Amino acid sequence: MRYTESKVRSAELLRLTLANMGHHTAAFNPITFTVWYEHAAGINPKLNADMGQCLSKGMTMDDEMMLRLYREHVMPADTEQMELIAHEMQRLMRGMADSAAATGAQAGNFGQQLTELNDALAAAEDGPLSTQVARALEGTLEMKAAVDTLQHRVNQSQDEIKRLRQDLERTREEAMLDPLTGLLNRKGFDQRLQTLLQQAPHAGESHCLVMLDIDHFKRVNDTHGHLMGDRVIQGLGEILRTSVTHPSHAVARYGGEEFAIVLPNTSRAEATQIAETIRARTKAMKLRNRTTQEVVLTVTISSGIASLREGDDAHSLIARADAALYASKKGGRDRVTCQ
Repeated sequence: MRYTESKVRSAELLRLTLANMGHHTAAFNPITFTVWYEHAAGINPKLNADMGQCLSKGMTMDDEMMLRLYREHVMPADTEQMELIAHEMQRLMRGMADSAAATGAQAGNFGQQLTELNDALAAAEDGPLSTQVARALEGTLEMKAAVDTLQHRVNQSQDEIKRLRQDLERTREEAMLDPLTGLLNRKGFDQRLQTLLQQAPHAGESHCLVMLDIDHFKRVNDTHGHLMGDRVIQGLGEILRTSVTHPSHAVARYGGEEFAIVLPNTSRAEATQIAETIRARTKAMKLRNRTTQEVVLTVTISSGIASLREGDDAHSLIARADAALYASKKGGRDRVTCQ
């Protein structure tokens, strides 16, 4: 259980949480409340460390900051717990499905045996045992009807188990998605990158990671508001989705205005071409006022590319791609740098 505080302790945490919320600019919503509550309770060390740095630097604890903290430090924990539950449900449903299948097979065999017995009894000649034969025949028919009902229920149960497993799989997939863009979220990205690292490197193959970031995104939010900021992120998400179409490639919203592209079996030249296409399409994107249709905003992105090296882990590969991204920012933005 995530929250185990007593009523007295939770009342004190509520007082601290509301006080903190009142001292900052973020809206009074469940996301802001959860972040400040977990901070006050001290149950989320990574969240507390991140918030401690932000507060020590005098950073504004606004809606954007609260959303980032929630997605990076609260949501992953919820997702991990859901994954554990999902795996256990899958195990239980597999057992139920196997049991239902075995029961169905046994019921079918028993039903066949009863049918054969019924035929044999019906063919028996009249004689001293005719009364007993008739009674046995009647009981056999009743048993056959009961077995048929059982088999029908087993079949229904198997269909329901199949539907539940499909629903669970869909829920697990949705837990890997960023709600704003529909792309993979950070957890989905981590999973795909780990898969790449486990399968690579193979001789003669190249694998790349692209990290990209919206230039001057804070200025977009400050000037045009967070709704326009969300439209920018959604627009870039759509560009990424339609530019990276190979089934083995993966696009994720890494956090805030930063995105990542995992490119298995892709050379540095091919990765650069993909990143340049995305950069050009983003620069051509025009955000319009929905009432007047006047163009109010254009944006650019900076990208960094790193190719997988022998001995790389997730941290070292991401660090090199981030360094290349930083070089693009330092070099004037709106460009692609390959490490």
